[in-house]
Amino acid sequence: MVDLMNLEDQVDKDFTVARRRARLGKLKEFLLRRGTRSTLLSSDEIRRPVPASGAMYRGRQTVEVSRIVGSVGKHQQFDRNFMPLPRTSPEKWKRIDRAFRRGHELPAVSLLELGGDYFVNDGHHRVSVARFHGAEWIDAEVTEYKSLGTRQRVRPFDCQPTA
Repeated sequence: MVDLMNLEDQVDKDFTVARRRARLGKLKEFLLRRGTRSTLLSSDEIRRPVPASGAMYRGRQTVEVSRIVGSVGKHQQFDRNFMPLPRTSPEKWKRIDRAFRRGHELPAVSLLELGGDYFVNDGHHRVSVARFHGAEWIDAEVTEYKSLGTRQRVRPFDCQPTA
């Protein structure tokens, strides 16, 4: 006999598992003694070495979730895989997870594109829940910043610009 979990219990479990993934990721980095960061990349860290010219609104697009590598303002609330850290609001994460599990259409996230990579301007928790559930694509309102000079991409795992 299969004992089914009610939605509230499942949402609580999802958040616990997501936080555990963040803690295990941090422990893994510590044990492997890698010099990588445990939080998201901040868009400010990329804009300094890669000067941006102007912003151009690109409209609503479907964006590959794996190309979202950082944040415009909440980079310390999520690890580099968008799993919630202690500064993340559990209530908000669970509310979005609940809506996701019910199949509700969530609003598009707002992304900044810089050098081919995406940074979340609005919708951090929606990206986190999508990543948790293994979603490959997410709807987004995209604003692109053209970089001056050579195009640089960010390697999400070590968060260093590449040529």
